[in-house]
Amino acid sequence: MAWLQRLFGLEKPENAEVNPTPQPISDAEATAEDIPPERLGLNGEYDQSGLAKRVALAFDEDPELTDFDRLWVAQLGTTVVLKGEVPDQEILDKMVAAASSVNGTTDVNTEEVSVG
Repeated sequence: MAWLQRLFGLEKPENAEVNPTPQPISDAEATAEDIPPERLGLNGEYDQSGLAKRVALAFDEDPELTDFDRLWVAQLGTTVVLKGEVPDQEILDKMVAAASSVNGTTDVNTEEVSVG
């Protein structure tokens, strides 16, 4: 099962991007720049869990980061939080690098990840 499906119950949207262009919030005075990077959804829309979803999409797009059913992705503001288990340190390092490359990520917390 893919990351987006397991964590958020979502199939990958047709035009989903890890780092999409922000879309206007509404036709009123608000502009796309009003969406904080950590709240940017898969298609550039506002999404409260946007950063975590885009990190899950980044994991889905990397064939080396197959879905590990004992690892979870969350966000606390601009910090991506990984929780659970991974098979080895190399995989965890790749996950941290992938999460760090997502626009809006300022830190990746792995304190709650066990290796092995």
